[in-house]
Amino acid sequence: MSITQTLDLRRVQLIRKGVLLVAILGVVALSAISQTIGGETVLHEGLETVGIAAIVLCIVGRAWCSLYIGGRKKAEIVDRGPYSITRNPLYVFSFLGAFGMGAQTGSATIAGLFLLIAVLVFAATVKREEAWLAQAFGSTYAAYVGRTPRFWPDLSKWRDREVIEVRPRFFLTTLGDGLIMLLAFPLFEGLEHFQTIGWIKVLFSLP
Repeated sequence: MSITQTLDLRRVQLIRKGVLLVAILGVVALSAISQTIGGETVLHEGLETVGIAAIVLCIVGRAWCSLYIGGRKKAEIVDRGPYSITRNPLYVFSFLGAFGMGAQTGSATIAGLFLLIAVLVFAATVKREEAWLAQAFGSTYAAYVGRTPRFWPDLSKWRDREVIEVRPRFFLTTLGDGLIMLLAFPLFEGLEHFQTIGWIKVLFSLP
């Protein structure tokens, strides 16, 4: 693997994080000036609860994936465990987390926007990563692509190994990144409170 290839992959990841951050901030701003139709209804509260479950599943799932991929992404094609049923399990779990974060507003519209942003940004990132992986690993990666779906898991293709080498630093980093998603709960609860006391003016309602 050349230095140029490594730098290009890092650049793609940095761009992904930047675009994702800007898009999320935009949706947060939208949620600050809007409220759910009918206020805090049973559906509103129920969606928040489902969202918390989705975030927890995302955190656990991403941590699980990191046990297999941590420190190996640039060195080999990982095709066991979650990577045997989908080529991008980290992103699949991130989709759940994105939905869960948006769901903390109690609005299905905002939750859908969070999910859409994640899908669009990660889909674009995956295309760049796939080109890089194809160049770096050639026929080995081509064979992996041929038997493993890009996103939607195919459980019938599950394969694992009895022992894996775990690198704690990567596991803890991934776990920490996931835990940040839980900040969506106090963030949106705080915005709702500021709306209630009149510090933030609500301009329209969303389903």
